[in-house]
Amino acid sequence: MGVLIEKYPFLWVKYLLKSRLKLDYEYGKLLDRAWKALPEDLKSHKRFELPKVDSLIEGKTTIIRNFTEIANSLDRSPQHILTFLSKELAAPAIIEGNRVVIQRNLKNKVLEDKIGDYAREYVLCHECERPDTQLTELEGEKIIKCTACGAWWPLRRIK
Repeated sequence: MGVLIEKYPFLWVKYLLKSRLKLDYEYGKLLDRAWKALPEDLKSHKRFELPKVDSLIEGKTTIIRNFTEIANSLDRSPQHILTFLSKELAAPAIIEGNRVVIQRNLKNKVLEDKIGDYAREYVLCHECERPDTQLTELEGEKIIKCTACGAWWPLRRIK
């Protein structure tokens, strides 16, 4: 009988239907069982919050005073974030200690929007929307991999 089932799986379905075997699975019980099997860190729904941008305008330059704090909260290289901001804002920028100097007048809202764009593209998982991602490599290609759900996608080059 086992060989027949492997070769012809539809026979097993017919057998179950003929024997009128009642499968006692309730959705609620299955859901509870799956929830109990999840790791604790996946059960918590902590909201991901970026620190507010602390910027200062001096003449024709904008200074972000808490840039390393932002980079640490995103768990990304400050240079990678700076490259993104520089390209998106179309302005040269340099890192000076804990701060960044951007050669352009920019309002706080613009900076927060661009850093939010960076977080959505390079930090938050595209599937589960958690910030538990890492930059890694797969077969020579750079990817972003989510440690929470296992999803991954190619790292988009900053243009």
